[in-house]
Amino acid sequence: MLKVLIVDDEALVRRGIVLGVDWAALGCVVVGEAANGEEGIAAVERFSPNLIITDVRMPKMDGIEMMNRLREKGCRAHVIVLTAYSDFSYARSALQFGADDYLLKPFRDQELTAAIDRIHRKERERTSLTPQAALPLVKGDKSKYVLQALEYIAVHYADQDISITSIAAHLGVSEGHLSHVFKKETSYTVISYLTQYRMHTAMKLLQDCRYKVYEVAELVGYRDVAYFGSTFKKLVGVSPSEYQDRCR
Repeated sequence: MLKVLIVDDEALVRRGIVLGVDWAALGCVVVGEAANGEEGIAAVERFSPNLIITDVRMPKMDGIEMMNRLREKGCRAHVIVLTAYSDFSYARSALQFGADDYLLKPFRDQELTAAIDRIHRKERERTSLTPQAALPLVKGDKSKYVLQALEYIAVHYADQDISITSIAAHLGVSEGHLSHVFKKETSYTVISYLTQYRMHTAMKLLQDCRYKVYEVAELVGYRDVAYFGSTFKKLVGVSPSEYQDRCR
């Protein structure tokens, strides 16, 4: 599983990438976000991502400079660069600094999926050549519990009574230990990740106009439709009904 860091100065763009992509299906988990290259470097040092998805034009430090400094520090993370057509020259520069791929904004889900599939192939080749360089997310007991928690959430997110208590009990670990390792390795609390997963699923369901908002709320584990609506708007930026209208 790849640990992903999203770096983009536009908060709505970051939110769209984090919530609009089925990361679990791509064999990934988003471990952090950053608004510019400086924050990106700090996040890399904190979370050790395997994949960085970054815009090129950002204040304080752009994506190219960030990549250059990370390579100087010995960072071997894969990089996908996001660029507008008018900034295509930046993409060429990024490739010179070891970017694996670039996507022109606005990109389609299929393009991101294809880029990540190529990176998975590269990672398998790298790991087969250097067995000692296995991905950090599959090493040790702590990471094992994080992976198991992610898998449990993917299966049980619609359970209305799911909680950190039930997840920890299923894994046979204390709530405190699970909370600590999950936050350390993904930057999210268990509950905030569950909420993100539910909102991503809700966005997909709302695109099917056959579902009413209250039905979507129930399908992703919410008894209280009003609470579902307020949570959705907080994370996505619009209400569920507004989002559904945009998809018509």
